[in-house]
Amino acid sequence: MDSEQLAFECGRILLENQAIDIKIFDVRKLTIIADFFVIASANSQIHIKALTDKIQEYLKDNEIKSFHLEGMKALKWILIDTYSVIIHIFLPETREYYNLESYWGDSEIYIMED
Repeated sequence: MDSEQLAFECGRILLENQAIDIKIFDVRKLTIIADFFVIASANSQIHIKALTDKIQEYLKDNEIKSFHLEGMKALKWILIDTYSVIIHIFLPETREYYNLESYWGDSEIYIMED
């Protein structure tokens, strides 16, 4: 599976599980740290945990290694790094505070909607 497919599959999983304001950033021309960022919000810490579990289950089922998982203690911002795709799941106030979107505004951005 290529990085674009993976990013959009993760976006689909987040959308199907009621994540909010899901955006996929194509950062291939801007950085070497990843090809895509998937950024989404959850409505509670329990929701963040559930979304993270769904993404991890998908990665495991498809034999895609998650090289780094961060944020499970605080459950305000989860980062799942597969090298080619980095998934960020935030509480809305944490997402607003860090405003990652502003750093990658020059990238092509896809909005996941129903």
